[in-house]
Amino acid sequence: MSTLHDLARRLMALDDKIVYCMKCGFCQGVCPMFGASGMEADVTRGKLVLINNLAHEIIRDPEAVADKLGRCLLCGSCQVACPPGVKIMDVFLEARELVYGYLGLNPVKKMIFRILLAKPALFNFAVRVGAPMQRLVFRKTGEAQGTSCAPMLNFMLGDRHIRPLARTPLHAEYGFVDEPRSGGGLKAAFFPGCVGDKMYTDMAGACLKVLRHHKVAVYMPDKLACCGLPALSSGDAEGMLRELKTNLDALSKGDFDYIMSPCASCTACIREHWPHYAARLGAREQQLAQETAAKAVDINAFLIDVLKVQPVQSNANAQAVTYHDSCHLKKTLGVASQPRALIAANPAYTLTEMAEADRCCGCGGSFNLVHYDWSRKIGQRKRDNVVASGARIVATACPACMMQLEDVLSHNHDPVQVRHTVELYAESLR
Repeated sequence: MSTLHDLARRLMALDDKIVYCMKCGFCQGVCPMFGASGMEADVTRGKLVLINNLAHEIIRDPEAVADKLGRCLLCGSCQVACPPGVKIMDVFLEARELVYGYLGLNPVKKMIFRILLAKPALFNFAVRVGAPMQRLVFRKTGEAQGTSCAPMLNFMLGDRHIRPLARTPLHAEYGFVDEPRSGGGLKAAFFPGCVGDKMYTDMAGACLKVLRHHKVAVYMPDKLACCGLPALSSGDAEGMLRELKTNLDALSKGDFDYIMSPCASCTACIREHWPHYAARLGAREQQLAQETAAKAVDINAFLIDVLKVQPVQSNANAQAVTYHDSCHLKKTLGVASQPRALIAANPAYTLTEMAEADRCCGCGGSFNLVHYDWSRKIGQRKRDNVVASGARIVATACPACMMQLEDVLSHNHDPVQVRHTVELYAESLR
């Protein structure tokens, strides 16, 4: 729990970050939460007013403050649209940390972030035990997305349609990987992310296939922790720091030129948040985090910008693919043209743009868990745009977006498959 003195000091620092907000309302038109609810309190400027009065509000009704701050997907749309350039995402993350530092974190979340996700061996063991047991409660939906549902667990999970856990996680299939450089060429650390390691293993395996095809040596420790973004988004900086330390220890043993992930959220966290939060761990960790962040690159950008993969002419009978821009990929990392170019590198596909391609799909990580009804409502707008494109495949470059797209498409019985951009490119390689 934060002391009142520490709370006051950090609140003053937070005020300095939001003083440039002009209350212009540019954030309103791009906010997916406002688009679904129509409530001013859900707009960024409304939350900034709340944060500006945080010292009073947190004492008067801290639970209400936490709820209002939690009604945000952290998609970054408002920050991109903000004329004076207020660092809104930094403000929101800091505010959530302050509120939960004052309130105290939910014991279940504390166990998940600080123990389960920070200890890869424990997390891997839990998944290894849980994967066979999921067949007892999950049943296949029969939809094109390959999803399952668990009506018995709707009281806890909501009526979600999700991919089952992989029978064999990526780390169990590949183990510790430290390949020698090929003729003095490039070497990349591969960070599969929790979902890539334990759910979308075919997608993560396709990434490794692509790197090896291009003779890029791979470094992949078998005991990587969560990137830390879920903990950070939930206001648990301590959990994030524990996960960060585990990852830095694992990555410090490798020699690589780049670090990349098929998950835009993981890449954004490594590049944007690791250096900032590692300062709380010590000088050594901060230096390691800064060095790692400087090497962080999205895998689509790596293939197009570094390896110079080129688009090709589509076949006459090429299948239409539409593309969804992940928020962290486009709005945080600035990567938009490269995933499209990667789709165009397979002649079996042709790109068909959807309306509002860069509008948030409604996942938002932990937002989807806490506010599933709102998440589904926001996702329905994305689903409508996907279906209106006429494509039978929607590609994206973030596993969290893949989960959300599969959920809303499956619920609507749409015959549209969800694929990662790298998977589509990997199909063209022999």
